[in-house]
Amino acid sequence: MKGTLIPYKWEMIILLWVVYFFNQADRQVYNVVLPLLSKDLHLTSIQAGLVASIFIWTYAALVPVAGYLGDVFRRKWIIFWSLLIWSGATLMSGTATGIASLIIFRGLATGGGEAFYYPSANSLIGQYHHKTRALAMSIHQTSLYIGIIASGFIAGWIGERFGWRSAFYIFGGFGILLAAIVLFRLKDIGRSVEEDGPAQEERLPLLVVIKAIVRKPTVWALWLAFSCFNFAGMGYLTWMPTFLHEKFGLSLPNAGFSSMFYHHIFAMVGVLLGGKLADVLALRRRSIRIEVQYVGLFLGAPFICLMGLTDNLWLCYLGLAGFGMFRGVYDSNLFATLFDVIEPRYRASAVGSMLAMAFLVSAFAPLVLGWAKSNIGLTAGLASLSLAYLCAGIFLLIASKTSFSKDFYDEAAETETVAT
Repeated sequence: MKGTLIPYKWEMIILLWVVYFFNQADRQVYNVVLPLLSKDLHLTSIQAGLVASIFIWTYAALVPVAGYLGDVFRRKWIIFWSLLIWSGATLMSGTATGIASLIIFRGLATGGGEAFYYPSANSLIGQYHHKTRALAMSIHQTSLYIGIIASGFIAGWIGERFGWRSAFYIFGGFGILLAAIVLFRLKDIGRSVEEDGPAQEERLPLLVVIKAIVRKPTVWALWLAFSCFNFAGMGYLTWMPTFLHEKFGLSLPNAGFSSMFYHHIFAMVGVLLGGKLADVLALRRRSIRIEVQYVGLFLGAPFICLMGLTDNLWLCYLGLAGFGMFRGVYDSNLFATLFDVIEPRYRASAVGSMLAMAFLVSAFAPLVLGWAKSNIGLTAGLASLSLAYLCAGIFLLIASKTSFSKDFYDEAAETETVAT
């Protein structure tokens, strides 16, 4: 793109970074203002949890549909409408008067709208970035961490000073304004691998897409690993603030901040390091991305144990930091590894399917740790999440040694063939 300050493929990353920031921030607003919201609307804990569960189930149910649509329609429009719908639903959540309206606006509309963003965004990034794919996806992924941390501060501050409804209004309103920018600046390309390659759009039959994805054993290993990884993540996100409050006597605001800050700041470091390392080494070693992932999982597991078992607050923070660092290393190649074995035309569907499986499984994590809290304690419950990381690492290790080489899609060679 001549005459511009930066190449468009990096401008797109900046734009999608901001969109993903609001995707994650809007997702956290409900959790941050929940005490104020529950008191005002007279919700029981079960009702408040039900709204969150419906959000997760709606997301899990629709994300495979989002993936398929991302393979057959222009991804710019899917991203635009996704942002507009979830932002509008977030804004409307501020008008809720009870459990029914919260389920409609928060559980169904916000969850459904958010489901359509990630598959199309990652597919688009994958096509604009080839040699820099893991780095580009890593930069995009940092928005998740910053969105979660920032939402905790901003939504809490707005809620305390102006009421919980204002938090929904402000986050939703800014998202709607952002949708206007996306409409004019986000550019789609065809199903080529690189920007200058030939574009060819085609509507793919659903059965063809499904067969192309599920026939590869490595894809199943990646799905299972991500499900285990996400199970640990959901359990941590749900119960870590309570754990710090009850075990170490931190105030609720301090517990909420500390439980997210140390983990996600170091995750951001890990995701950038892992992405850069994988991009450099991938030129010499095809399997490096999946290897970086399982190394991250195996190294992260001991820190989860430390986080849960220690009686020293600063050692707990060290556990959170190490857990976050190596979580980021895994995250850095999350979809870059998937794209190593999936052709470009099927990638949005593959992302959607992987997200669906992971969220369906991880939705049980808060319940399992809730049971653990009542029966064996959160100390043992949180430490046991390390087993999920170990299982995830084993799935990837086996795939790297057995099926990965056979399943690998040589995108660079395909690009050269098309060009000639």
